[in-house]
Amino acid sequence: MPQLARRALSAVAVTGLLATAAGVAAAPAAAAPAAPTGTPPATPCVVETLPEPAGMYRADALNTDPTGRFVIGSALRVTDQGTENFILRWDRGELTTIPAPTGESAYDVNAHGVIVGNRQVDGTSQPWVYRNGTFVRLPEPANAQQTFVSAINRAGDIVGYAYDDDTGEASALQWPAARPGTVVKLRSTPPDVLAMDITRNGTIVGFTREEETAPRTSWVRWPGGRYAALTVPNAEWAQVVAAQGRWAVGAASLIDGDIVAVRWNLGTGGYTRLHPNALGAADINSRGTAIAGHWLIRGNTFRELPMPDGTRTAAGRAIANDGSIVGFSNTNGRVAAVRWTGC
Repeated sequence: MPQLARRALSAVAVTGLLATAAGVAAAPAAAAPAAPTGTPPATPCVVETLPEPAGMYRADALNTDPTGRFVIGSALRVTDQGTENFILRWDRGELTTIPAPTGESAYDVNAHGVIVGNRQVDGTSQPWVYRNGTFVRLPEPANAQQTFVSAINRAGDIVGYAYDDDTGEASALQWPAARPGTVVKLRSTPPDVLAMDITRNGTIVGFTREEETAPRTSWVRWPGGRYAALTVPNAEWAQVVAAQGRWAVGAASLIDGDIVAVRWNLGTGGYTRLHPNALGAADINSRGTAIAGHWLIRGNTFRELPMPDGTRTAAGRAIANDGSIVGFSNTNGRVAAVRWTGC
């Protein structure tokens, strides 16, 4: 799945079509799941449409840095010459429009406004970083067939994955901020793996690819290289998609056939089943508050995000530590970037 990166997984979680992963043996003991108990006390929860360039066909908010200052998104404009692509970056609401002539797709942004993403050139994915108004292509491992970035943390450490041209296997990658211009394959992880997110202290989460003879497995790798599995007992698979602080989220398929949204405590290995109607969670902040479609899950309580007037559907893709949420709304076929605050 060469397009599988954090933004794509967030979109999948919104639609309830998350891919699969299985638990790994020798994981930390898991705590008993706790089902949500209801909605929290009513507090103001405001949704706003983010500004967008004039003449856009559609816009979407894809991610936010953990502080909530920066938000990144995408936009499309239809002209007589065809479709034009743009990357959008909001800094405390102020919009910068970045042309993306070769189809650059933004995936993550850190607290300094540095953006990472991928572009497609002749059918090949090329990872990049956007800093100080300039796109810079990131180095790739030898024999890389396709290379993708997934996330960047505050320090500027970037993670992603590549497919080997000879074996076809995936390798989890890191571009260390302390060694600009270098890329390393992560050790102390299972073979054939994709790195999906990195926290402020350098903790990385990811999963293995699913094979005919081996289901997908999810894992966490702490700074220094120590590795452990992320599992859900009695689940056929469990896939992690995002992490922040000591928390991670994703989805699991239980042996009774139910697909559920799951939150893991990275310190204990314990898990919690989130909203009963959510088929997967898209993101989580350092407080453990998660987003699953149009549901906000805080502890064992949940609330439904309000929709803009006239909107048929809306969903969150990412949540910051200040509780702000970004995502999209669809109003009579018009897709727009939105943000929720005070929820």
